[in-house]
Amino acid sequence: MSLEYPLRRQRQRCIGDRDLTPLARELGGIAAPADVADPDAVSAMVAEIERRADGHVGILVAGATRLTTAPFAEHDPDDWWRVIDVDLGGAFACAQAVMPGMVERGGGRMVLVAAECGLTGWPGQTACSAAKAGIVTLTKSLGRELAPLGIAVNAIAPSVIDTPRLASLAEAAGEPAAEYLARQAARVPLGRIATPDEIAAAVAFLTDERIPTLVGQILHTNGGTTRARA
Repeated sequence: MSLEYPLRRQRQRCIGDRDLTPLARELGGIAAPADVADPDAVSAMVAEIERRADGHVGILVAGATRLTTAPFAEHDPDDWWRVIDVDLGGAFACAQAVMPGMVERGGGRMVLVAAECGLTGWPGQTACSAAKAGIVTLTKSLGRELAPLGIAVNAIAPSVIDTPRLASLAEAAGEPAAEYLARQAARVPLGRIATPDEIAAAVAFLTDERIPTLVGQILHTNGGTTRARA
């Protein structure tokens, strides 16, 4: 059986990692790389951060993502599960690793990074969509379970963002970057896609301890694509 449809041209493609060590140095932070799909590595990472910071983690932003684009019929099962392990398993491992310290310090804030595809699905990104859908329900479950401990758990669900990854997404879709950007912007009620600064501001909002009643919420930072249309 031949499956000839637009995603055929994407094949399997993984959009690579980014080294955040220079950014950590620039911000005066602590760089502690780890494979978030490995719970032991995550526990060691958190212990190292707490040692170097001389205190427990008060804010967690769990945004590690492995983005692979591939037609569903051609997606290698090992890679599919690797995406789940990084995106969903990584959020679970990070939340579990920092939770004891947050309890000891009297509370904390967790922001998990979901995505529009976890709410609507996305052709060619079944693994990421499934993982991000898991993050949505993980957020709601942790919100209910950890709130009595003083830990507020929420999530953001962005769509396409104007970052260097955009060029890789355009390439995977077989389009020039400018055309891909224009096509994505056209489907957004706001008329454009989000900037990294806007997403960062949304994350900062969810870490604000002056809003303790914000628990288990999914902030749809996508210009209205999932909330302003039928």
